[in-house]
Amino acid sequence: MTSDDWVEVAEMIHVSLNYWYASKGDGPKLKCGPEHVQLHCQVNEALDPGRCLVAEMDSTGRLAACCFYHPRERHVSLGIMVAHPNYFGTGAAKAILGEVIAFAEKEEKPLRLVSSAMNLDSFSLYNRAGFVPYAMFQDMLIDVPSEGLDLPEIEGVEVRTGRVEDAPAMAALEREISGIERESDFRHFLENREDIWHVSVTEDASGGLNGFLCSVTHPGCSLIGPGVSRNDQQAAGLLRVVLNHEPGRTRVWLAPCDKTELVQTCYSWGARNCELHTAQVLGEKYNISGVIMPTFMPETW
Repeated sequence: MTSDDWVEVAEMIHVSLNYWYASKGDGPKLKCGPEHVQLHCQVNEALDPGRCLVAEMDSTGRLAACCFYHPRERHVSLGIMVAHPNYFGTGAAKAILGEVIAFAEKEEKPLRLVSSAMNLDSFSLYNRAGFVPYAMFQDMLIDVPSEGLDLPEIEGVEVRTGRVEDAPAMAALEREISGIERESDFRHFLENREDIWHVSVTEDASGGLNGFLCSVTHPGCSLIGPGVSRNDQQAAGLLRVVLNHEPGRTRVWLAPCDKTELVQTCYSWGARNCELHTAQVLGEKYNISGVIMPTFMPETW
């Protein structure tokens, strides 16, 4: 992908996602205009220049599919992958996936992704390529009024705004809990040059990090994540603060299905399920030792 492709890539992401959800009777998910979806091109290019592959149809010269991918210290992350509805079934997405798999194999790193469990075509694409699910998440949604949510405090969890100097500790905590490492991403969020990111952290009595949670607020994206914590209470305490950061929006986050206390807390706040996602891996799997809250658009966020 080059900068000249941004308009067409953003339109492809916009129409592909909205077409799929509309075909299932759920209506369009991306209610912003395609111009706002260029956020994904902007952010992914800032994080990983030149790490977006596109497939172009020889017959039309139009882009048929695209995929962002992210090499990191211990893994490669597969981000947004979409195919234009006009080119479903042409093999364009499969061809791009093959290129990313070959890259990960050359790097000798596992390839990880988060994808919809409801999109069986997508799931089958990855499953046929050898990906194995290792975690299930509930997509939880809540409409935050302009005055914010009146949520009870989580006992024993104090939360503060993240600082740039927190990036190494955030990376170390995520490595401990989920086996991946991406300090450069966290530094990008904390520096917040685009003025769209927010990071909250919670510490133990000695000042060590117990958890963090990132979020983005932009017309093209209002997702919460990524984040990790040592336990459910810390995750809930972080989420409670992040939900009330820039209220007046509909916020979506991924809660691990097996973290019952966190999930029940989210329900008590009025959150509802809107989808399911699975974390999948091609290669070595790492055992999760705490709470992980990824995102489902660009997995690296």
